[in-house]
Amino acid sequence: MLNQLDLTNVLSIDIETVPQKASYHELEDHWKELWDMKSKQKYPNETPEESYPKAGIYAEFGKIVCISVGAFVRWGKSYQLKIKSYYGHDEAKLLEEFRSMLEKYMKTPLNTLAAHNGREFDYPYIGRRMVINRIEVPFILDLAGRKPWEINLIDTMDLWKFGDIKAYTSLVLIAAALGIPTPKDDIDGSMVWSVYWKDNDLERIRTYCQKDVVTLSRLLLRYKGESDLLEQNIIIA
Repeated sequence: MLNQLDLTNVLSIDIETVPQKASYHELEDHWKELWDMKSKQKYPNETPEESYPKAGIYAEFGKIVCISVGAFVRWGKSYQLKIKSYYGHDEAKLLEEFRSMLEKYMKTPLNTLAAHNGREFDYPYIGRRMVINRIEVPFILDLAGRKPWEINLIDTMDLWKFGDIKAYTSLVLIAAALGIPTPKDDIDGSMVWSVYWKDNDLERIRTYCQKDVVTLSRLLLRYKGESDLLEQNIIIA
């Protein structure tokens, strides 16, 4: 699997998102109406107030508070993984920093991004939030008019399907099936909004996001039949 892929051309990414406001009651009236419609459609058994913590999964109602990136570096017969996170309360700033990094790193047609469920979530979410924040979408995420074979975006969930059309399989489930250490040893995605808005603990969110990048990168190595990352070869910038 992925035999032709040079991992040193790949960046593993993961994002963490939250609702734009701490609670439904802080929304302006127009946005309350918009969330009411979305909530009724997606969460008919919950009130808009009850469902609002889930607003972060929609780019129109949420924002990105962390993007973690992992780069593979050859280390003898194995690899090092160097991780850097772009995070903070200022979404536009972190997105601009991420975009600048991509422009510097993504210099050849071989450069690739990898994410779990990236085609359904990470890639479009980043693109939409860049448009909302008036930030130029980097070429690798600007898919309009491009042919499928011109798109260098890997989705480890799609690869796991092997052509199957059934629904979502989580990173933690695939990792467990393959004996890869789980990244969910502290919080999970459903708790990020609370850690951000109630606890104001961005560092905890950054750590969680980085753990997902490590697991995603280990999954890529497993898909390629490579040896696992040694803990001492995971370097946090």
